[in-house]
Amino acid sequence: MNQPSFFQRYLPHILAVLGLLVLSIVYFSPVLSGKTLALMDVQQASASTQEIREIAKETGIKPLWTDALFSGMPAYMIDFDYPHIYIYKAITAVQNLLPPFASIVFIMMVSAYILLVVLGCNPWLSALGAAAYGLGTFSIISLEAGHVSKLLALGYGAGVVAGVILCLRGRYWIGAAVTGLFLSMEFGANHIQITYYLFLTLGLLVLIEGIALVRAGRGKQLGIALAVLAVVGVLGAGSFGKRLLVLNQFTKETIRGRSELTAKTTNPDGNSAAAESKGGLDKDYAFSYSYGKAETLTLLIPNLYGGASGGGLTTSSEFYKAMVGRGVDPGMAKQYAELGAPAYWGDQPMVGGPAYAGAALVFLFVLGLFVLRGPVRWWLLSAAGLMIVLAWGKNLLWFNELLFDYLPYLNKFRAMTMALCLAQLFMAVGAALGVQAIIDQKLTFAQLKQPLTISLALTAGLALVLALLGGTFFTFQTATDLDRLSGSFGEAARDILNAIISDRQGLLRADAFRSFILIILTAGLIWAFVSGKLKSGLFYPLLLAVVVFDLFSVDKRFLNSNDFISKAQAAEVFTPTAADLQIQQDKSLGYRVFDQTTDFMSSNRASYFHRSIGGYNAAKLRRYQELVTYAFQGNTLNILNMLNVKYVIQQPQPNPNNPQQQPTEPAALTNPEALGVGWFVGTIIPAADADAEIAAMKTLSTRDSALVSQADMPKLAGLPAQLGHTGSSVQLTSYRGDKLTYTVNAAREGVVVFSEVYYRGNEDWQAFVDGKPVPHFRANYVLRAMRIPAGKHTVEFRFDPPLARTGDTIDLICNVLLIALFGFVIFKSTRNQPTNGPSTPEPVLPEPDRPVSEAPLTGSSIADRSKKKR
Repeated sequence: MNQPSFFQRYLPHILAVLGLLVLSIVYFSPVLSGKTLALMDVQQASASTQEIREIAKETGIKPLWTDALFSGMPAYMIDFDYPHIYIYKAITAVQNLLPPFASIVFIMMVSAYILLVVLGCNPWLSALGAAAYGLGTFSIISLEAGHVSKLLALGYGAGVVAGVILCLRGRYWIGAAVTGLFLSMEFGANHIQITYYLFLTLGLLVLIEGIALVRAGRGKQLGIALAVLAVVGVLGAGSFGKRLLVLNQFTKETIRGRSELTAKTTNPDGNSAAAESKGGLDKDYAFSYSYGKAETLTLLIPNLYGGASGGGLTTSSEFYKAMVGRGVDPGMAKQYAELGAPAYWGDQPMVGGPAYAGAALVFLFVLGLFVLRGPVRWWLLSAAGLMIVLAWGKNLLWFNELLFDYLPYLNKFRAMTMALCLAQLFMAVGAALGVQAIIDQKLTFAQLKQPLTISLALTAGLALVLALLGGTFFTFQTATDLDRLSGSFGEAARDILNAIISDRQGLLRADAFRSFILIILTAGLIWAFVSGKLKSGLFYPLLLAVVVFDLFSVDKRFLNSNDFISKAQAAEVFTPTAADLQIQQDKSLGYRVFDQTTDFMSSNRASYFHRSIGGYNAAKLRRYQELVTYAFQGNTLNILNMLNVKYVIQQPQPNPNNPQQQPTEPAALTNPEALGVGWFVGTIIPAADADAEIAAMKTLSTRDSALVSQADMPKLAGLPAQLGHTGSSVQLTSYRGDKLTYTVNAAREGVVVFSEVYYRGNEDWQAFVDGKPVPHFRANYVLRAMRIPAGKHTVEFRFDPPLARTGDTIDLICNVLLIALFGFVIFKSTRNQPTNGPSTPEPVLPEPDRPVSEAPLTGSSIADRSKKKR
């Protein structure tokens, strides 16, 4: 018998992957006509890196430090050159050939497809699980918000799981190559929180599968697999060693690191600093986004909790009718119902939509848990369960607080709800594997009747009960609803709230019935197939169509053609105002801007045009955040002055003399009290510890005095108590972010405070006077200061982190070794050399019709199969 050619063997996989690509492009088809999405988080990130790009364009070098946000932070945390990340650059070059946005979802799909093929699913069912993973609403909503790095990490994470499974299966070389490739891209995606959650689920996989291997007498295989994974894990992480090294170092200095403040420190409102002895984020902040336990049912019924925070209602809603009935203009009422109605009533502060896995998919996943046997069932159940429990956050505080306190690094992350994204992966895998098990075990309806009935009761039955009796289980309102509505509707707020409650009940009822119908339809397809009434040629495409339709149609509620805009519109967020243009006329160096038109610590708009004292980033320098939190409101002018805030952007003030002509754009006000790029001080005030420092900053006169830690006082030994500075001056003559040059004229020896943020002084930031290295120290809680001898001097600050240079070397070595590994595996495959795994070699990817029972993680357990072979 003639052996099938390579093309014949893999044609089904090629067609399936092409189908997933088409599906991705169809969903994001507006990009083909030149449209795009606003992607707020991407816009924020672009704004934060604008100064870096401008300096790079001018000098040809990307600076390692930027003053565009938070008065200064390491630029390598937001935009950095990585010269040796060859694997990442090659893969992203291919990715960039695909249409925008579609390429991101396609990566998620094709990685999940590879995982399912490795697990033994045929191309149809692999495509089903892959499509379900890519189209989960949490992923689509995240994309609309601009969480691109999160989605890429989710996508490549599925490939990492595939590589680990191959290694555990004994396919060491191909497993190492797949793991190394996807792990390199996983770290390249730069979303450590998702990667951390992924590793937790991989730990469960290795534990559960390892126990099965040991029980089957294959401990050696487990040992070799773990050794291979350890080596390739180091190479994969090392391929982005520079990023990981500087990230680990930077994190210690941020709000995710340990605070030096104690609980007795309070802000102006009397709230405690609540610094944690173990470091990490404050628990209230970390758990601020927590999924409600009952809200988890949105995995089955999308609008059970109302959908998105704003909008989603129509002109047929009771909310719309109530507004119009109280005199609201119908056009305004329609717009408010569609875009601003408070439909969501869950525990989270704000959501773009629910985490909906798909009713059909959830049913298939539950069914799969009944028909699967061995390690795979327990791994999928425990992994999905752990991700759901983590997403509950404060709503299962006894468990999550325990993990938060004692599981290393977990306290560095917030918004634990995103763990549900990975739950979608395990549910999609379980659904596809469950159907594959039914096929491979040739189960009859009589054999499947009990698990099918139980699965229907748990999913369709629950949906039907909620559709008919949901009003008896839920209140459909929050404690803050009435207060929020009173601000807009006054005395009519109660009637408006009753209307909204009615709409919320209607949303639950409609989607519960929808889920019930889709599950019954899916169960009907399973019944028809196992009963012999439906051939596989129809069964596969129909089942795939139901799952895709289910998710596709719900996704379109939250991201559809109306959300796409022209590229010109997307760029309008960065259109300069008259105030911006006025400030940009000032070509002097070193001044900063305070934008009062928004929450200055939560927006990067000002950073796009100016050197801002605010900004938006998930990892702000801890001391800078503490200064803003605990001292800014009580001593605003002095703090603005020391940060060299020359301009303040304010909202226009109404003109009482001419109500018809009111200012419409923000105005730029000049601050004549700004202290400049540096200044000599007359008095040094020692502070015993961080608590004393932050307390003193609430009243410090920054023009004349400098606050210095007691630990740095020896650097000032010999200076008089009162430092005269008449006739002294400081001028910034050159600025490049990571290299600052000053001309300092000192009438006598004294102390200069520079309006630059202190960060790892004398290590990463080095100071030089007339070319000679000199020490500098921290003053005023966040700034740099230096002892300057009398006379005229050239002072330089250079930011050159040694760890970054070390990271470049690690990147180079690990990327070269991984590329060599890929080349070797390809060479072995083309030469048809047997792997060093099991005695019977397996193909790189299973054949389309390969029995699932041959895969270690599906069908019977490893131990059972081992006994059968003996």
